[in-house]
Amino acid sequence: MVNNRDSVTQAQGTQTTVQDTGYLALAGTDFGSLLSEELNGLDIGFERIKIPSAGSTVFETPSEDGESDSVKEFSAVILYHHPLYCYYASKYTGGNNPPDCGSFDGVTGTGIPGGKCKQCPLNQFGTGENGSKACKNRRRVYVLREGEVFPLLLSLPTGSLKEFTKYLKRLLSKGRKSNAYVTRFSLKKANSSGGVTYSQAQFAIDRPLSPEEYAQVEKLSEQIRAYSQNVAFDYEREAEPAYTEYMADEETGEVIEPLDGGRLPDGGVGV
Repeated sequence: MVNNRDSVTQAQGTQTTVQDTGYLALAGTDFGSLLSEELNGLDIGFERIKIPSAGSTVFETPSEDGESDSVKEFSAVILYHHPLYCYYASKYTGGNNPPDCGSFDGVTGTGIPGGKCKQCPLNQFGTGENGSKACKNRRRVYVLREGEVFPLLLSLPTGSLKEFTKYLKRLLSKGRKSNAYVTRFSLKKANSSGGVTYSQAQFAIDRPLSPEEYAQVEKLSEQIRAYSQNVAFDYEREAEPAYTEYMADEETGEVIEPLDGGRLPDGGVGV
């Protein structure tokens, strides 16, 4: 874990100050300029951190050599997150086709059938395979690892939304947003009452950002929030288990809805 502190080293009789800058390395970085200057006319989609299926407990993360690394956990700041609803009329057989109906906010769907997501019959349990929803509810999470300036995209499937919602509520109880902390991500094997084994994301606080780090992260968060609407749906169409009760509280049976768009309720503060 990296802390913001000065460490003094001795090298050949000369005293050298080395600063562990953490996310202060973002100072002076303009994400929009980087995109326009270096990726003009190219695909500017985000590289992805993938959650495996069938209960595996390792993430697939991008590496510098273009291959994937398998890691048990990683730490990153959550820059921004939002709902992503996708309905496909036909069963997934491969490819990156856009959905028949989709929503970037979990409120209004665009396409067929379109309209208000909450009232849509296809967004109800029991309309999909094995009692799941025909419309898949996911959550896009844009994360930034320390030492990097280009975010990665983590798409949380239905089976991880309950844990993510609980984690956000813990942070909100402290009066802070998710981008005020470095979050530690891990996976555990989970099983539904119907016997489906799946990989469920887990979230824990690694450390809080310093006020100086948070000021830099907040700037990038706002840029990612604005840019996120340009990321195509075709990142999301991949096979996943059919979930039924995973968004229900195990003790009360109450269906837990994810928090909307990562915003704080009125009165919340960043740091």
